[in-house]
Amino acid sequence: MPTLDRRTVLALCMASAAVALAGCKRTSATGTTLPSASLNSAATFSDRYGAVADKFPITAVDTSQINPTFLRREVAYQSAYPAGTVVIDPAAHFLYLIQPGGTAMRYGVGVGKEGFGWSGVATINSKQEWPDWYPPKEMIQRRPDIQAQLTKLQGGDGVPGGLSNPLGARAMYLWQDGKDTLYRIHGTLEPETIGTNVSSGCIRMINQDAIDLYGRVGVGTKVVVLGSKGAS
Repeated sequence: MPTLDRRTVLALCMASAAVALAGCKRTSATGTTLPSASLNSAATFSDRYGAVADKFPITAVDTSQINPTFLRREVAYQSAYPAGTVVIDPAAHFLYLIQPGGTAMRYGVGVGKEGFGWSGVATINSKQEWPDWYPPKEMIQRRPDIQAQLTKLQGGDGVPGGLSNPLGARAMYLWQDGKDTLYRIHGTLEPETIGTNVSSGCIRMINQDAIDLYGRVGVGTKVVVLGSKGAS
């Protein structure tokens, strides 16, 4: 499998350029919701997306503004990958955490405008709560207005973790072949964008979902990004 090109992935993750990782086969459709009334109840979604007392307070999500298909739930999902694997289907805007017994926890995600072309395998190399964000120089050149948001941090000019940080409450950093791909799974300040193609190319999740996934996966978790329909 070819190695990710750092410049290409950087452009994708921060500026919607196309990324082409090596192909891997789609193993299932979007998954079928398990027959449990509690999975679809308004009360359940209210519990899952209510306010969270964290390092920074996270407000409740207005789930009426999001297609309920993209709200977190357990689904039937047949996969060749072992339990604990994360499978991302950018075309369908879903992230699956494979569970035992032919099921998966399914989360809705937002992806970049070029997300339909992504495919490949990576590993969660590190995780961070309320991560700092360091926009690349190329992005700052295109968007000089970002400069006003930046402060001097330990890693350079960036936006400190918090309620105004575009990486949200949690971030999981994907590496391939021992190198940072600059590709992340992270929270978002814009939960209404879940289920859509948005400007930035990383996988964004509702903050409550990012926290849930963060607590379920560890460093070393395998992440499979499926290609477009029909890709192999």
